[in-house]
Amino acid sequence: MIPDFSLAVEDVHSVVLQARATNPGLPVAMIGHSMGGMIATRYAEVHPGKVAGLVLTGPVIGTWTPVTQLLGYEVIPSDPLDITTLSRDEEVGRVYSQDPYVWHGPFKRRTALGLMNCLLDIALDADKVTGPVLWQHGEVDQLVPPAESRRGMALLRNADVTELTYPGARHEIFNETNKDEVLADTAGFLDRLRI
Repeated sequence: MIPDFSLAVEDVHSVVLQARATNPGLPVAMIGHSMGGMIATRYAEVHPGKVAGLVLTGPVIGTWTPVTQLLGYEVIPSDPLDITTLSRDEEVGRVYSQDPYVWHGPFKRRTALGLMNCLLDIALDADKVTGPVLWQHGEVDQLVPPAESRRGMALLRNADVTELTYPGARHEIFNETNKDEVLADTAGFLDRLRI
């Protein structure tokens, strides 16, 4: 249960400080996927200038209808994640469903409320995100639909946002059938940060 995502943001800050201390003179970038994209975006707002660039893949930013719907239930249902929404590679879903480190139970109400509060904070402070941002999204992502992320990305008016959408790709773009293309795009963006 994560009732307050600011704690996660501060945990990330300790990692960034360690990365900067270990690699003096090199730019530190942050990659955030899905809910991690939400945390990475909030990090860039709360700690401006600490990372040279952001990569947001399928980020929960803007609106996220599934969590809004869950909060409307008196009792949150224990619907399992449809693993076919993760990737066109069926092995990705199989591995996910058997991973003991993945929470396979229902969303906790306090986590859902914390998530909604974080999305609101991001919207209110969106102008604080500056510098290069790479937004990568699977075109047919059903878990975090691109149109919902687009609402949040549009608020990052002071950032230099590059959008890359991958036709046919689902949510886990680093584990998709075209992952080599996705990873090459990510690596190219990160290489440009070193110039």
